[in-house]
Amino acid sequence: MARKLAVIGAGLMGSGIAQVSAQAGWDVVLRDVTDAALTRGTDGIKASYERFVAKDRLTAAEAEAALGRITTTTELEAVADADIVVEAVFEDLDVKHGIFRSLDKLVKDGAVLASNTSAIPITKIAAVTERPEAVVGVHFFSPVPMMRLVELVRGYKTSDETLATAREFAESVGKTCVVVNRDVAGFVTTRLISALVVEAAKLYESGVATAEDIDTACKLGFGHAMGPLATADLTGIDILVHAANNIYTESQDEKFAPPELMRRMVDAGDIGRKSGQGFYKH
Repeated sequence: MARKLAVIGAGLMGSGIAQVSAQAGWDVVLRDVTDAALTRGTDGIKASYERFVAKDRLTAAEAEAALGRITTTTELEAVADADIVVEAVFEDLDVKHGIFRSLDKLVKDGAVLASNTSAIPITKIAAVTERPEAVVGVHFFSPVPMMRLVELVRGYKTSDETLATAREFAESVGKTCVVVNRDVAGFVTTRLISALVVEAAKLYESGVATAEDIDTACKLGFGHAMGPLATADLTGIDILVHAANNIYTESQDEKFAPPELMRRMVDAGDIGRKSGQGFYKH
């Protein structure tokens, strides 16, 4: 089993993927474009390990060893000998295309090129490479150290071998996988949460029920751990609007079109927990 991983992007998702992989014994190269971004990412990883040590989920020696398996760099060339590369940058196809074009030229034959995208079709990302059979979706969930799910997405040309290697990797870092066999925008999970959040926001926007009651209905009626509007606040309303728009653009299915209320909330900066105000005050 390959044990050298490169992660492109040291934000919340990328640093989380680096953290769980290093903890599971992978040697990790974490790359971002600035030293400041890398420092923020590694500071977050250290803080998370410290919380695990305080809760006796990890020993201090294990945390130190895991940190020692992570190296950081601003040079994309440093990922050239990785067995698996996971891209975890902003959800913008042009940005991802730039990265995958470069990776295609840099990374060794036989390496798996994975994207952590939550909504962009893998086939579109793979199309700019000379090895679309080696490109796969490996969609982690936030916060990565706590969330057990990984969504594996097969692009139009993804090989069985690539999918199997991606599954081995995800399971090796303690995750449970679901496989998306047809590369639709939004895959399974982002389609489901986008449709639910959009409908919940429409019900709230039109005065049918309060945000609290809509969320309570989903929690007590359907057994959801968190209601859709509270989930939107946690994830970021801006992120969900962006994801739903991506799916709507691809599918032209009206159920994914974000209502005016959500778009105005983003315009106003009321994007959930990170801004202190969303559907709820935080």
